Amino acid sequence: MTIAYRSEEMLRMVDTETATVDRRIFADQDIYEMELERIFARAWNFMCHDSQIPNPGDFFQTIIGEDRVICVRDNDGNPQVLVNTCRHRGNAICRAEEGHATSFMCTYHGWTYDLKGALVGVPGFKEVYHEELDRENWGLIKAGRVDTYKGFVFATMDPEAVGLQEFLGDVGTIGLSLIAERADQMRIIPGVQKYTIPCNWKLAVDNLFDWYHPGISHYSAFALRMFGDPKPGGALADPLKQPQLVSLGDYGHAMSGPLSYIDEIGETWSMDEKWRDRPAAKEAIPPGMSLTQAHPNIFPNLWVAQNGAQLCLRVPKGTSKTEIWWFSFVNNDEPPETFPMKRAMAINVFGPAGFLEMDDGENWGESTKGAKGIISSRAPLNYAMNRNRGEVIDDESGPLRIETNVNEHAQFWTYRAWADWMAADSWAELKAKHTPSPEGRV
Repeated sequence: MTIAYRSEEMLRMVDTETATVDRRIFADQDIYEMELERIFARAWNFMCHDSQIPNPGDFFQTIIGEDRVICVRDNDGNPQVLVNTCRHRGNAICRAEEGHATSFMCTYHGWTYDLKGALVGVPGFKEVYHEELDRENWGLIKAGRVDTYKGFVFATMDPEAVGLQEFLGDVGTIGLSLIAERADQMRIIPGVQKYTIPCNWKLAVDNLFDWYHPGISHYSAFALRMFGDPKPGGALADPLKQPQLVSLGDYGHAMSGPLSYIDEIGETWSMDEKWRDRPAAKEAIPPGMSLTQAHPNIFPNLWVAQNGAQLCLRVPKGTSKTEIWWFSFVNNDEPPETFPMKRAMAINVFGPAGFLEMDDGENWGESTKGAKGIISSRAPLNYAMNRNRGEVIDDESGPLRIETNVNEHAQFWTYRAWADWMAADSWAELKAKHTPSPEGRV
């Protein structure tokens, strides 16, 4: 691809001196295409959960950037990630969103691939190809690397990427543990909610750290007492005065949100927070992080939502279009009577009919429009809230973190990391030159 912007131009779009972000990154088509190449084609992307593909032949169709891919468990029990396009004419070799298969056959000319992507069937192989087609070199395009962490399947298209564990680091692994350690066995229930919002994908990611907007954007939900009656002095009564915890990780991962109102959230939303006392949970989530309801984002676009075990992907579909995917988890051992509350939360809080998501989506759409104007695009966005403030905690009770009030540390860190990814020509350069997380913590 043609690189429209040089590395130094990418870095200048996120100004570390003023904590501002150039609006062009939300509207420029060349920048968007660079994101597909330099971020999504290189990062470790979430594919699915082990519970969605428990047996050989089980598959789930998902996406990396704008490339459709199939995550399938092969006959050896390993997850494979195959690009969903036939090597003959490019037709999709799978139309179903999920299911079970023993092989994948293109409905155009019948080329057939096994569960590892090898080309195993070609109509007319003898008669019209005269056995001269080198089938070994015409298998499906495969991910460069596939790996799992506590049941979460990830893939990168770049074989030169660092390993998954190194990519996730402390912040990423703790974020995933906030779901994985709720029980011995967590599973995704069938039915991924999918819908489209006319916004840039980064603005949807940005919002998950934002505790500045709820009292304004979601006033109607609070006025209706959707979350119950706020306790005097509690976090829901005045979020701007509540202590916040922020932890920032290498390669753009971050956690940010309320520090210690577990009891209030649990009581208000009927969430069982006793799982945090499990020995496995205490081992995976350090004491310094054990009280927080902070929202983690696994860079680039995976939100671990702390509303009762949900994941959300912000899938790019262009500069001004984002597809939102919501995955909901349950504990295999929990009683069925808990399901109605979880179902209501999954439908009525976020999702296409969610009280909060409808408010948020309108904001993101308008912000995206605000990046497209000739005049408006000249003025950067401000991410300086509480900049250079907050107590940096560096001890044995958890990763380096900041205790502060409502802030924009995590949002700006995400964009700072975004610039590192966009400026790097290769994984080797990204690893060598990306901003180490301690430098961007306040």
